[in-house]
Amino acid sequence: MRRWAITPLLLVALLSACGGKPAGTSPTTSAAPLASKIKHVVIVVQENRSFDNLFHGFAGADYADYGYDHLGRRVRLAPVSLRVGYDISHRYNDFLLAYNGGKMNGFDLVYAGEGQAAVGPPPKNAYPQYAYVPENEIEPYFTMAKRYTLADHLFQSNLDQSFGAHLFLIAGQAAHVINVPSGKPWGCDSSPFSRVPTLGPHRRPGPHVYPCFEFRTLGDELDAAHLPWRYYAPHVDSQKLWAQIGAQRLHRRARQAKAPRHGPDFGQLWTAYDAVVHIRYGPDWATNIVSPETSVLSDIPNGELAAVTWVIPDWKNSDHSDSESDSGPDWVASIVNAVGHSKYWNDTAILILWDDSGGWYDHVRPPQVDDDGLGDRVPLIVVSPYAKAGYVSHVPYEFGSILKFTEHVFGLPPLAASDRRANDLDDCFDFTQAPRPFVTIPTRLTVGDLLRRRPSLVPPDDD
Repeated sequence: MRRWAITPLLLVALLSACGGKPAGTSPTTSAAPLASKIKHVVIVVQENRSFDNLFHGFAGADYADYGYDHLGRRVRLAPVSLRVGYDISHRYNDFLLAYNGGKMNGFDLVYAGEGQAAVGPPPKNAYPQYAYVPENEIEPYFTMAKRYTLADHLFQSNLDQSFGAHLFLIAGQAAHVINVPSGKPWGCDSSPFSRVPTLGPHRRPGPHVYPCFEFRTLGDELDAAHLPWRYYAPHVDSQKLWAQIGAQRLHRRARQAKAPRHGPDFGQLWTAYDAVVHIRYGPDWATNIVSPETSVLSDIPNGELAAVTWVIPDWKNSDHSDSESDSGPDWVASIVNAVGHSKYWNDTAILILWDDSGGWYDHVRPPQVDDDGLGDRVPLIVVSPYAKAGYVSHVPYEFGSILKFTEHVFGLPPLAASDRRANDLDDCFDFTQAPRPFVTIPTRLTVGDLLRRRPSLVPPDDD
């Protein structure tokens, strides 16, 4: 087991030992090496896994073999398949329960399975939140982390679920939203009656607002700099179709018949640019928001990789709990392989992260830096010919670090508090080394398999 109790003094010592910096300080790597070495940034966003859940047992990383419940009882983390059939609630109130004033021992109080925003059958194990995925089920992730750089102190910039998390990854803010919108899809295509909660100052309840906002995004900065960008994600269906499917499911439940799991692909709800007015109703929507998301696997070898690329998965490829699928690692590795075998490899940085913890146990207490966050710890894998080989970065990062790195690559200004204060990712790179040649990441599914798969068409829950 490798478990550290992070106190303020130990954190300072840890940062000093690892070459890290307190949040908000200037990066040690100047923008010049970045601009000369990196010309493309690919941001691959997966779903709902804490660091302890996904990288348990990784040599040199800060992981835990056990945690504690709210009564102080020691709970050993149990192996649970990536194909797990239940979900864990992870709304704002669930974060507060699990965080428990920084003790990180309230995870057992959070719903798992049916009830309170958690779906799937009630799990049989006593502590379903305290679990990790066995390495043999996610070998591509371990392979990439071992060959390149794994960051073990990346925290969400928001406190809870996917809606705010994805907004932070395009804008460095989320208009102070918590939880998710009441209607589907999430964003400007939602029903006029849809609302999402917000947090006011000092984390007091704020107003419920329509989930369609007007703020500047990284896409806008790239447009102003005449740099191409693309956001690959499942097609966003209309609110009318979502409502029809929802009515059908409710009708079947009313007849006490088992509701079939079909409908619009849940992955489309993670299309963050749908929640930005001028993007959704401007020219960028037609040119830079690309569906299906699998197009990225053909665009890269065809020489069509943009300067900045976000890749959002289909539900089945997302790693989300209750997806009953284990294809996510192959999906991500296929994107990496496409870049690795293309003309873009020598000047690309691929940043692979998970948008929130999904309610899975994590032992590291997230720093509380403002009313919006920070939230739970999630993994980050940095893949690049300049990424440090076999390295674990212990420097504290947040989602703003992803934006800050990208802004430094292309000489763009910060967008919000998150990317202004965040540490850059310079500890993950060595730009003095020659670019390392790419070696294929082994997968079970081929690119052809992924391209031939039909969309999952499964709307399972609200997170």
